[in-house]
Amino acid sequence: MQDAAVLHELTPVAEQLLERHLESAIEWFPHEVVPWERGNELRERGFGYRRDSVAPGVRSALMVNLLTEDNLPWYSRTLSRIFGSDSAWGEWGRRWTAEEGRHSIAMRDYVTISGLVDPSELEQARMAQVSSGLVPEPENAVDGMCYVAVQELATRVSHRNTGAALEDPAGYEVMMRLAADENKHHLFYRDLVTSLFKLNPSRAMESLSNQIRSFAMPGTGIPGFAEHARQIANEGIYDLSVHHDRIIEPLVTKQWAVDKVQGLSAAAEQARESLLKHVERLGKVANRMRERRQEAAE
Repeated sequence: MQDAAVLHELTPVAEQLLERHLESAIEWFPHEVVPWERGNELRERGFGYRRDSVAPGVRSALMVNLLTEDNLPWYSRTLSRIFGSDSAWGEWGRRWTAEEGRHSIAMRDYVTISGLVDPSELEQARMAQVSSGLVPEPENAVDGMCYVAVQELATRVSHRNTGAALEDPAGYEVMMRLAADENKHHLFYRDLVTSLFKLNPSRAMESLSNQIRSFAMPGTGIPGFAEHARQIANEGIYDLSVHHDRIIEPLVTKQWAVDKVQGLSAAAEQARESLLKHVERLGKVANRMRERRQEAAE
């Protein structure tokens, strides 16, 4: 089944999911959650930042999360390319873009007024990131649905864990607002993939297997991304154990129950086998990471 046919068949589903999203959307304003009263201290610092304000891993998480949101123009371009700009697909893409733009506004205001990152370093990284235009580029609409369903859940978990690690009620509130939006975005794509499995289980299985086995979070174009990722993992905000336990296992085993999908082609059966082996390997790595953390804690 070609992309155009898949999008045509799933358009009624996209319309329903868009309507559900709009009905459940909660309007909020960045200026109402940012602690502006910290402005006097900010001016005294000369708009600098406090090096000891948060742990290095938390600062890296803030940097990566914000810079990822800043790269919005290229994500929007990709959505438009794979889904088109017409009907519910285009309306969803524009709504998603508007909501994601609000995230970068709220995060930047919060981290700047709170002095949590070096504003000059942040701006230099933003210029480099957006100028590169590097974002994940699924080849087609089906690959895109599968990738983004996973990525949006991962982003929600990353935002929530970052908020908890801040130990700052204001920062927690900001990150929870973002995480709530990301969860709604995830539900849109999650349920699209569920419908895709009913429409064309073989195509869904092959795409899901490919996307999960090659999955990479947005942000690889961020300067120093590998070091940021290491710091974030060391802080326990996002590492392979979180990825397996909070994202992959719930989706693959519970939500889509890929081991129970029937009517697969021979190629799709091979894709399922590869996917399940990959999830099993991730689980073993996650267990070893948890054991090492426990040993270190003791």
